Amino acid sequence: MRFWDSSAVLPLLVGQATTRKVRELFADDPHTCVWTLTDVEVRSALIRLERAGDLTPSRRLAAEEHFAHLWKRTRVVESIEAVKTQARRILGLHPLRTADALQLGAAFVFAGHDPLGTELVCLDLHLADAARLEGFRILPDQETRSPR
Repeated sequence: MRFWDSSAVLPLLVGQATTRKVRELFADDPHTCVWTLTDVEVRSALIRLERAGDLTPSRRLAAEEHFAHLWKRTRVVESIEAVKTQARRILGLHPLRTADALQLGAAFVFAGHDPLGTELVCLDLHLADAARLEGFRILPDQETRSPR
């Protein structure tokens, strides 16, 4: 079981340069786990793509439906207070945005507060760097990540 950041979930839904690689990882991970607010982050990203003209309204709706099906088979970290505690600690150590600190905090909760060896699927360079420093194993390989 791997923890999936929203940056890695989006290419499962819409074609991007990393889609093939994350789909392979997803197919190999029948018990994925995400943070409870990942659905909000993914919807926000889909709407941003639509507003930018990179996604048609019908394609956005199809991506949202696909995500709803994925969500049903996904374990969700819902421990808000435990995640907030980790996120506050993380913000003091790493230059992350709030949402990224919360994602990493949720990954900590998922890992039972011991990230060594826990796999985190993440395409965000800043979040991946912080997670690696904390002891997570980051997937996919570094060359597929972007700064944002």
